[in-house]
Amino acid sequence: MVKDIFGNLKLISELSKNDLKKRFADSYFGILWAFVSPIITICVYWFVFTVGMRGGGNEVNGYPYVLWLISGLIPWFLFSDILTSGTSVLLEYAYLVKKIVFNVSILPVVKLVTATFIHLILLLFTLLIFAGTGHFPDIYMLQIPYYIIALWCFSISCVFVTSSVVLFFRDLGQLVNIFMQVFIWITPIMWQDALIAESHPVLIGILRLNPMYYIVKGYRDAMINHVWFWDNMGMTIYFWVVTVLMFILGSSIFARLKPHFSDVL
Repeated sequence: MVKDIFGNLKLISELSKNDLKKRFADSYFGILWAFVSPIITICVYWFVFTVGMRGGGNEVNGYPYVLWLISGLIPWFLFSDILTSGTSVLLEYAYLVKKIVFNVSILPVVKLVTATFIHLILLLFTLLIFAGTGHFPDIYMLQIPYYIIALWCFSISCVFVTSSVVLFFRDLGQLVNIFMQVFIWITPIMWQDALIAESHPVLIGILRLNPMYYIVKGYRDAMINHVWFWDNMGMTIYFWVVTVLMFILGSSIFARLKPHFSDVL
C-alpha cells in the first residue's frame, strides 16, 4: 500500500489538482467557499463559549480564547475533511475504480492532499491572526509539520476502512457524519483537558485514548503551550502504536475488498 502511494506521487498530484477544481467548479466564489464554513464555525463556537457559556471570560493560558479555540479547531477541520470526503472517494471516482489497470489505493490519498492544501491556507491565516494579536510564530511552531504528518497517517488509516466498506454498506457514509458530530465533543477542542483532569481523573484517562486527543493537544502545545512533542513521550508512543495498528488493519481490509469493488459499483 505504501509502495503504491509513493510510486504514484505525480498522478496523485494531478488528481488532487483536478479534485480541488471540481469541488468548486460550479460556484461563483470558487475556493473561497472552502474557508467560509470553517470561519463561520469558529465564530459560532467563539460566541457561544465566550459570550454565552463562559460568561464573558476571554483568556486561556494568557491567550485570547478565540486563539485557543482556533488552535484546536484547525486540525479537527483537516481530519473531518479527510474522513468525510475520503469515505465517498471510491463512489465519486467509480469510473476509475472500474478500470482494471488503475491503482485505486491512491484515491483516498487524493482527498488527503486536497484537504491539506485548504488546511495550509487556513493555518497561514491562523498564524496571521496570532501575529495580529501580538503572538508571533516561534520555534515551537516548527512542530506543526510533524503533527500534520501524524494526522495524515491516522486519517488515511481510517479512510482505508471507511472508503472500502461503504461500497458494501452505503449507510456508512451517514454513520460517519453522525460519528463526527459526537467525536468533536470527546476531543479536547472546546474543553480544557487540565480542568477535566482535576475533577474527573478517570474520565480524562479514557478520553486520552482518542488518537485525535494527541493531535489537537499537539497543535496547542506548538502554538500556545510551548511544549515539544517528545516531552509527552508516553502519549507519542501510544499514538504511533495505535496509528500503525490502524494502518495495518485499514490497508488489510482495503486490499481484501479491493477485488470486489468493480462488482458493487
